[in-house]
Amino acid sequence: MTVPFTAGDLVVYPTHGVGRILVIEAQEIAGQSLNVIVVHFEKDRMTLRVPLMKAQRSGLRRLSSRKEMDIALATLRGRSRAKRTMWSRRAQEYQAKIASGDPVSIAEVVRDLYRNTGQPEQSYSERQIYQAALDRLVREFAAVERIDELTATQRVEQLLAA
Repeated sequence: MTVPFTAGDLVVYPTHGVGRILVIEAQEIAGQSLNVIVVHFEKDRMTLRVPLMKAQRSGLRRLSSRKEMDIALATLRGRSRAKRTMWSRRAQEYQAKIASGDPVSIAEVVRDLYRNTGQPEQSYSERQIYQAALDRLVREFAAVERIDELTATQRVEQLLAA
């Protein structure tokens, strides 16, 4: 079986965002020998072991290309498509988009929940979801562009305010 990743690669795990592969190794788990990809998420101080056989199905993927990231960032410039449905249903949809790990979907959440200075205040849960989406998008954007997260955040917010 060919391994699409190597130690040191930056990868995206849908529910945790950007991490770095520490090692791909065989581990004994419950009496079974299993090849696992060990991914470390610096920001969350967390290490995840993904069985090699399930890496694809779990959604583990390479960082977006510059072109894919440009498409996601272009989404930020679009019009908010926030539906007029109940907040609880919208919140579930937003959470699912963030958990998908897809940069375009995450950018849609950021765009839809972004509030300009003159707009009404967000609820606590709206701010929480917005911040989660923004953090996820910024981390991948920063990794793709090889810039720090503060600079990436400023660039994203400039696109939103434009």
